[in-house]
Amino acid sequence: MPKPALSFRPRDVAQSPRLAAPYQRPELEALVARHGSPLLLVDCDVIRAQYRRLAAALPGVDLHYALKPLPEPAVVQALKQIGGFFDLASSGEVELVRSAGVDAERCIHTHPIKRDADIRDALRFGVRTFVADNADELGKFIRHRKRVRVLLRVAFRAVDAVCDLSRKFGCDPEAVPELLTLARTMGVEVVGLSFHVGSQTPTPAMHVAAVEACGALIAAARVAGHNLSVLDIGGGFPVDYRDTAMSIEEFCAPIRLALAALPAGLRLLAEPGRYISAPAGTCVATVVGRALRDGRWWFYLDDGVYGSFSGQIYDHARYPLHALREGGQKVPAVLAGPTCDSIDVIDDQIELPLLEVGDLVVGQQMGAYTSACAGDFNFIPHARVLAVNAQDPVPGAGQA
Repeated sequence: MPKPALSFRPRDVAQSPRLAAPYQRPELEALVARHGSPLLLVDCDVIRAQYRRLAAALPGVDLHYALKPLPEPAVVQALKQIGGFFDLASSGEVELVRSAGVDAERCIHTHPIKRDADIRDALRFGVRTFVADNADELGKFIRHRKRVRVLLRVAFRAVDAVCDLSRKFGCDPEAVPELLTLARTMGVEVVGLSFHVGSQTPTPAMHVAAVEACGALIAAARVAGHNLSVLDIGGGFPVDYRDTAMSIEEFCAPIRLALAALPAGLRLLAEPGRYISAPAGTCVATVVGRALRDGRWWFYLDDGVYGSFSGQIYDHARYPLHALREGGQKVPAVLAGPTCDSIDVIDDQIELPLLEVGDLVVGQQMGAYTSACAGDFNFIPHARVLAVNAQDPVPGAGQA
């Protein structure tokens, strides 16, 4: 079969020598002098460390990194180095992992609503596990039924999640028996259930409730003759932004207890995205202009909400920010982006030193839903992605 057309947009990624976090001012200034501004530094050491830490907190769960928050080749390679799994949701993401030499058996495709072309592209690569949440989606697999395994996605809404992902996807738990029966009549093999309670959930309560509910559904399905052997518990694991999140060890402890009570013989999966990628991203932007307006200094950066700070709109995130200029009294300030749109304001309630054109401002925890959502509005290019620490300093340690 012909290779599918490249459908993801390649990023402008450069490789850098090893850097030790936290990055120091001379290092950041040297990177900007060499590579230009704005920059988004993606620290592959942090990617690997986050994956390993979550794996330790959820032993026995295969962690499929969800590409969507940070679909960078360097991230895929970093996780491939330690035996990571991957969660795909589009033909472009399929092409990204294929180009990186990832084994298709380590991938699942979890978008609940797909074109037939998406299914065919994933099958051509070698993916066999897909997700559906309604009768129409199950019907799309009839022509592929000899080659696919399906997980039914069930909706469990965490009202305190920052992003409610069960609003858009997932069937009611009560619909599972009927969908299992329908799939059987279609000849489509359903092998398990999946859920995603939402992104950036502050407590594990809904994860626990969803695991328990799915355990009961799986037990009932087995009694009815359906051989369900997989449970995918999704993502949503929280990270620190300006507020401190629960540690991942504390967050996962009650989830582990719930998983231990599940029916025997289940393969357990998860789809972490933000938890792996967010702490790995550092944005470095440059002051390109300033003005005193209504008693406050406005500092205009070469990056903004149409670029790396797009997550403030799409992801409801508020990133820790600081200026590299040292000393001097701080003044009430506004940080604004470079476009001509008045919505392009990063922070209008911040105190900063009196910055000058050419000064650098740094945003932290910016690996998730930042460069992935950035555009070129006003024909202003988004930040260059610079992967640092690409090689694992302890190869083989803590492999998945």
